[in-house]
Parts: sequence; C-alpha cells; structure tokens
Amino acid sequence: MTKRVLIAMTSHDKKGDTGESTGAYLPEIAHPYAVFKQAGYTIDFASVKGGQVPLDGVDRKDPVQAAFLDDAAVVARLHASAPAEKVDPTAYDAIFFAGGHGAMWDLPDNVAFASASAKIYERGGVVAAVCHGPAALVNIRLSTGEYLVAGKQVSGFTNEEERAVKLEKVVPFLLEDKLVERGARFVPAPNWKKQVVVSERLVTGQNPASAAGVAEAIVGVLQGASPSK
Repeated sequence: MTKRVLIAMTSHDKKGDTGESTGAYLPEIAHPYAVFKQAGYTIDFASVKGGQVPLDGVDRKDPVQAAFLDDAAVVARLHASAPAEKVDPTAYDAIFFAGGHGAMWDLPDNVAFASASAKIYERGGVVAAVCHGPAALVNIRLSTGEYLVAGKQVSGFTNEEERAVKLEKVVPFLLEDKLVERGARFVPAPNWKKQVVVSERLVTGQNPASAAGVAEAIVGVLQGASPSK
C-alpha cells in the first residue's frame, strides 16, 4: 500500500513582540515534499489552526521551491490545511513537522498534534521534525507517561544558531535546552551544516540544510532500513 505522510506546520506569523513576520519555513516544506513525492507517497498538510499557512523563507531562486509554488494544486492544498484537531492518526505512516520560527510559539503546547504524534509512533509509524519543528516534540508523551524524546538522540536548531540569528531572547525558549530538559541526547553539528539524526522511529534535523535529508531518512525507515538506537 502507498505510504501516507502528514506535513504538519505552525499557524503563528509573528516573532514575539518584534513586529517581524514569520511562519512555516517554505524550504522545509518544499524539499521534503519533493522527496516524499519521488517516493510515491501520499502527502497531506495540516497546521495548528488549519487553512492558510503563513510562509517564511520563500526563495524562487531555489528550483525546488519554485516547482512547489508553481504547482497550483499543491499550493491550494497547503493553504486548505487541515486543523490539528481534525488529524486522524490512524491514517498516517509518518508525521513530519516543518520548521520556521513560528513553530516555537504554537507547536509545543498543541495537544492535538502531540496526541496524534504519540499514536502514530506507538502504532509503529515515524515522528519527524526539522530545524524549529522539534518544538512540536517537547511535550509529546507516550502512553507510558514518558516523553517521546527521553533517552533518544535528537537534533534541532541549536543554541548557537539561535544566537547567530540574534533571536535567542525573542523565542519563548531555546529549543536545544528544552529537548535536553526532556531527557533527549542532543547531537549538534556546526552552524548551518546538515545534520540528520535517526533514533528508533524518531527522525530529526538541525536546520534548513537538513530538510531533504530528514525526508530521505523517513523514507528509509518506512522502507525497513535499520535505524540506530
């Protein structure tokens, strides 16, 4: 049967009180989408509030983004995203959280996405995230009561990278610190370098450079590759 993947995203469009816009980071949607499409997967979109997704990082010089944006049917589906509370976890083999700074504000405390992710994972599916997308992971608890990330190796936007973009005092928390606080073993790479970490059926990536690699790792796990613990 065809695998089905949910790309899950933020609905938040402002960086704290700065007045600067943000949202879901388009490269972290478009590049994974291309990988999943190449694999023959069915791809759906969901966001915290549903409907139109605020986008950040749009760059038409990137041919992968341009192809995504030029596919009117895909863009229409993106902006008709399902709200988190309508997600049926039994329908998906994997849930993938795209990043973008907006993720830091509304993904951590979204109960619907957290519940769906735990159910997908415990059914043998994959939970994945890239860059700021792992903000969605920090409050996911399994049926045992343990945090999903506890004891697992993970990646995500690092403290150093947050300081490099001068937003360490704007975001609600530092993602690296919060994941460690939840019991994860954080595995950083140098700033802006590709970093993809697979731990059981949890797949995480550090930054935009890691987005396609995270999607490729999801495909690998779903195709039965032996992930590292």
